[in-house]
Amino acid sequence: MFLTINEKLIDEKEAVISVFDHGYLYGVGVFETFRTYEGHPFLFGDHYKRLRDSLENLQISLPYSCDELLLQVKQTIEANEMKDAYVRLNVSAGAGEIGLNTDEYVTPTVIVYVKAIGHPVRNAKRGVILSLRRNSPEGEYRLKSHHYLNNILAKREVGSDPSVEGIFLTQDERLAEGIVSNLFWFKNGVLFTPDLSTGILNGITRQFVVHVAKKMGISVREGGFQKEALVEADEVFVTNSIQEIVPLFQIEQKPLPGLDGPATNELILQYEHHRTSLMSREEY
Repeated sequence: MFLTINEKLIDEKEAVISVFDHGYLYGVGVFETFRTYEGHPFLFGDHYKRLRDSLENLQISLPYSCDELLLQVKQTIEANEMKDAYVRLNVSAGAGEIGLNTDEYVTPTVIVYVKAIGHPVRNAKRGVILSLRRNSPEGEYRLKSHHYLNNILAKREVGSDPSVEGIFLTQDERLAEGIVSNLFWFKNGVLFTPDLSTGILNGITRQFVVHVAKKMGISVREGGFQKEALVEADEVFVTNSIQEIVPLFQIEQKPLPGLDGPATNELILQYEHHRTSLMSREEY
């Protein structure tokens, strides 16, 4: 496999980073994950904007424009002879002196990883409320950062079954998000999702779904909700950029429509229709 490090295409066996990289030493770094469909990087513009904003928050200088970074993604995919790919775009602070840094990082390590991923297949999952609570963001809002211990411990709680998604509650018992997903549900035709005050990640697919739902005339309500809202819901689904929109067929002991949920299916159809063309949700 080939990957790109700071613009250079490299065989995975030759790929190295500095042991003094503050992404490794202190977790100073962020990443984006997304899919390409027939070579098209769905919503790449939105991913780039979030990446850039997150790096500004961490005082890491990003030396590449959106178009320049997109070229690196495309060269990596082409070198690996892929069309449908999982892409991880990773930016860490870069090498520095031992100790906590207060200055801007100006030489980050920018890595593009890819792996082959099959054509999307619709599936449903079972939702489980986690006993482990969602940790609070390290800063003003949650970044898609290298700090993943809370997610790892949650995954260990539910185990390796890919058909199960753990659902986090906040410390004050409000619904938050999935281990690797954002959370939505329908009740009486209204689409609900936890708001950002719960400390969740503002996922790119989350933003796309909210945008599309409003364009479709669906009433969307963001807020703080108790877990009972899921038990009372008509349909529940989770989202992320790799798994797309995934309905739940059960939450706790309550059965749900899963793949047969009509409202969720309308959103899935919109997603499937546009995933080979859009670079930003604003193009919808």
